[in-house]
Amino acid sequence: MSTVTASGPDGLLAGLDAQQRVAAEALFGPVCVLAGAGTGKTRAITHRIAYGVASGAFTPNRVMALTFTNRAAAELRGRLRQLGAGGVSARTFHAAALAQLNYFWPQVVGGQLPSVLDGKGRVLGHAAEKLGLRVDTATLRDVAAEIEWRKVSSLGLDEYAAALASRPLPGTLKAEQLVDLHRTYEELKDERKQIDFEDVLLVCAGMIETEPSVALQVREQYRYFVVDEYQDVSPLQHDLLRLWLGTRRDLCVVGDASQTIYSFAGARSEYLLDFEREHPGATVVRLEQNYRSAPAVIDTANRLMRGRSGALTLHAVHEAKPGDEVPAPAAFEDDRAEARAVAGSIAAELAAGARPESIAILYRVNVQAAALEQALGDLGISYQLRGSKRFFDLPEVRQAVMTLRAASVAATDEPLFKSVSDVLRTLGWSVQPPEGRGAVRERWESLNAIMGLVDEMPEGATFRRFTDELMARQAGQHEPTMAAVTLATLHAAKGLEWDSVYVVGLSEGLVPISYASSFEQIDEERRLLYVGITRARHRLRLSWAQRGTQPGRPVTRQASRFLAELAPVRAQAPRAE
Repeated sequence: MSTVTASGPDGLLAGLDAQQRVAAEALFGPVCVLAGAGTGKTRAITHRIAYGVASGAFTPNRVMALTFTNRAAAELRGRLRQLGAGGVSARTFHAAALAQLNYFWPQVVGGQLPSVLDGKGRVLGHAAEKLGLRVDTATLRDVAAEIEWRKVSSLGLDEYAAALASRPLPGTLKAEQLVDLHRTYEELKDERKQIDFEDVLLVCAGMIETEPSVALQVREQYRYFVVDEYQDVSPLQHDLLRLWLGTRRDLCVVGDASQTIYSFAGARSEYLLDFEREHPGATVVRLEQNYRSAPAVIDTANRLMRGRSGALTLHAVHEAKPGDEVPAPAAFEDDRAEARAVAGSIAAELAAGARPESIAILYRVNVQAAALEQALGDLGISYQLRGSKRFFDLPEVRQAVMTLRAASVAATDEPLFKSVSDVLRTLGWSVQPPEGRGAVRERWESLNAIMGLVDEMPEGATFRRFTDELMARQAGQHEPTMAAVTLATLHAAKGLEWDSVYVVGLSEGLVPISYASSFEQIDEERRLLYVGITRARHRLRLSWAQRGTQPGRPVTRQASRFLAELAPVRAQAPRAE
């Protein structure tokens, strides 16, 4: 990756394509970067920020880069450090708001900020008890999601009650009961001096809006804003961003309307699509040169999104190579047959020299993972479930981080590889993996992932610097790559990429999901499939099963309607296993 060198700020622009360079040089005023999948958007915005800092246009501590996950924020910080712009703040909306609340609350309100709830379940359970409602755990989870949607949509309780006419109700709750549950939840929270995740944004926005001194200090601190994944902004986040900006116009947003897959959680792609109308005179840049995927993968993605609102047309940079073709979607008798076929294909890839971490299987809902886990396990193929327990929360990883940190305090001038490997050997790591699966192998894979981070360090890095980077990763939940095939939902795959991607379960009822009935819901399912397709660099395989099961009875499935739109690709007839 580029760094600031003697060549000066212009060196940061070297290697950018023409449109990326336009984005990087547009330092002032409103800027909207419409960036298709695999077009180098993160490269463009990090080089833009670093170029602004290196040229003297930006003061680092007055720049705020915003995104939506801790992992994405950690990646931005890492890239900016490498580009010489380590003084720039790169945070999630919630982290930025919480930092401001912790600073201003004692000044404005007095005392400490109320504690932030880890989750809504316990308080919601108490609210249900207070109202005399019998509500199971699953329904409480759905009510919690409704509270989140109401708040990020900036709806009061009366407005929410009106909106329920067109929203499904959780469990067996009636609309009046649901609204009462919301109201009682808020009352209990206030009594206990607690706030929830969404309140962090609401209270921060309210404080800036009602306290001129707070607004003045916030706007003095941050002058330049960059927002990644702008298609995922909710009304609440949009309002907070507007308050942070005040009358200033130095805002750069980056996004792709075709990757809007969180509308159910309040995301609004219209903020991206209407950016030029909201910010007259904005510079609009389109990134459509795809550097990730083979031409056949890009062609498949373009077919799926042809004619959709806001869709960009991707253009392949890489030339077609043998084996990059996207075959017709394969159909199988049932889920087990599909899983066995996918596992067999992956085994063949591994035998031919592919790395397991370069392969992923993507599906719509978590329950689909069971058959895939069984099929991979039967063939002895290591896999990891993305979205299950987080890497840095694993006991062996916590122990390794603490042990490495302690050892680095008294480190000698030994090579980094030897220092780290000596410590990890005391915890059970070895050069060769243990045979078979099970807890011992899983522990080894976790330790080996930490060992693999040594190769990512610059030449001459010290043991102490390595542990500094490791702890920064831990704080940001920036997980290393595991030597295992990835199993993930289509939602969890957002922002990731692999050489080889299998998208399974492409039948009606799964993609699109059974409860998607309106045009908007079906279109979101289309975008979700688009995200899955564009995760593939070289090899893309699509499949579905003709039969599935529901409690107590088998069901016949039909191929997803989206497969018919991938002409000239056509779904095959089921084949016997």
